[in-house]
Amino acid sequence: MKTIIIDDNKQAAEKLKEKLGRYPEIEVVAIEHSGLDGLASVSEFQPDLLFLDVQLPDISGIDFLERVDSFTYGRCRVVMYTAYDEFVLPAFRKKAFDVLLKPIDDKELDIIMQRLTEQPLLPTLQSDGRDQEEMVSDYGKFLLYTNTIDFKLVDKRDIVLFQYNHEVRCWEAVVAGSKAPVRLKRTIKSTDLLGVDKQFMQVNQKFIINMNYLIEVVDNVCHFYPPFDGISYVKVGRLYRKKLVERFYCL
Repeated sequence: MKTIIIDDNKQAAEKLKEKLGRYPEIEVVAIEHSGLDGLASVSEFQPDLLFLDVQLPDISGIDFLERVDSFTYGRCRVVMYTAYDEFVLPAFRKKAFDVLLKPIDDKELDIIMQRLTEQPLLPTLQSDGRDQEEMVSDYGKFLLYTNTIDFKLVDKRDIVLFQYNHEVRCWEAVVAGSKAPVRLKRTIKSTDLLGVDKQFMQVNQKFIINMNYLIEVVDNVCHFYPPFDGISYVKVGRLYRKKLVERFYCL
């Protein structure tokens, strides 16, 4: 189980990681010390299990729980751990998988781990349109999530292409009026982008173009209408050329 620990106390986080080392099914993929950094890691790693300290310096545990659901589609199980008295725990139990009291008792941790193994993980969501629904409104606008929280609303007519950035491992949108490409969440896949509008078509593994802007293809290089006439780096892949030609009547 991919696991993330979020605790502003570095010593406590490392101690918990050490305790979790007794369970071979647990893989700690990240340790974060603030809520916002934790949300970024949750979005990136899509963990199966999250150990969350109730008291964080920048966001409350309850607020964090509400955001986690939207990032993981409800498949991440959260164990809160806190030094609070037991009478406040029911409020967290309604939203969390379970709660641990500090200092963490090994027997209590064993019980929680047993519950986790007895209850199967929810299946990982494939590209079923959930990200697509987050990106597109009913009015032809794209809601482009630029990170775990922020987003940019653009008209789909202003997007000439999507390009995959291998350095940061995510898709980017090239938009009219934007000086730099807009990076999308890493969870966005090419199938999500292609399903948004029929005018978007993949021409190689790295590029998905808006056909409304395409003027011609010369020597396998795509040429576009203004304001994108300066783009000359999009090539049509051999495996994609036939499908591109089939979109049009040949004279």
